Amino acid sequence: MEDMPRDDAAQGPRIDGDTPTMRLVALLEVIASKDEFVTLQGLVDETGLPKPTLHRMLHQLESARLLQRERDGRSYGTGARLRRLAENLLLNDTAHSARRAVLRRLKDEIGESCNITTLSGGDVLYLDRVETAAPLRFYLHPGSRVPAHCSASGKLFLAQMTPAQRARVLGPGPMQRYTPNTIIDPEALERELEKVRRDGYALDDEEFLPGLVCVAVLVPAADGGRSNMGLAVQAPIMRLTAAQAAELLPVLRRAALDLVDPDEQPAKGARMRRQGDDPADERLSA
Repeated sequence: MEDMPRDDAAQGPRIDGDTPTMRLVALLEVIASKDEFVTLQGLVDETGLPKPTLHRMLHQLESARLLQRERDGRSYGTGARLRRLAENLLLNDTAHSARRAVLRRLKDEIGESCNITTLSGGDVLYLDRVETAAPLRFYLHPGSRVPAHCSASGKLFLAQMTPAQRARVLGPGPMQRYTPNTIIDPEALERELEKVRRDGYALDDEEFLPGLVCVAVLVPAADGGRSNMGLAVQAPIMRLTAAQAAELLPVLRRAALDLVDPDEQPAKGARMRRQGDDPADERLSA
């Protein structure tokens, strides 16, 4: 498979490699880096590769269930097999022992269950968790999933997105109500997410499970952009109210910085930055 030469000055992402397999991996890297669906013509314009070449590559990836075609028949998104691969990599990351040590220290300091999360589709995925020794607790093991719209970490991830991206993540139809406190009205959720962007943290005030309160912050991304990891504390409401949860933010944010590679830590004290007035440019950082 031959790649057409291009002017380096106007060159987009390179889809190259020593073998056809490595070129497929390079194309997956380009697609996985985007927060929107891709089309064949869009990839042609971006990479400069011939349309027949890209069409063949997309077909191979779709056949392997690494990509899936969306309902419009023209757009492509990540496939179930690729998402499972990403989740397994995160769940079994070699940094597991280091992040578990951070969770243990946080649990010892706060005395409540602590967990690390990421977003997977429309759900929050628990990557790791350390349970409190208190006899009354809510048990959610690593690999558990909770809906994004009614979890503290989920609100953090949703608040970083544009409205169109949120709509894709939340899916069509009404959001499910889990407790009387679950926010299911889209306008009310938008107001809640605006508050999350303003405050730099999120609360789950008995919105997923009755009697469970959770406070979460983002683990800062090394490049200062969008983060795909959250750090949260959960407890029964008789031990932790929403007001008390906000008091844990200083120690929670320190622990979030401890989860970042020491050589790549962003500037301490960074909260939220705006690039212009476009809400799509708003970013959260712990």
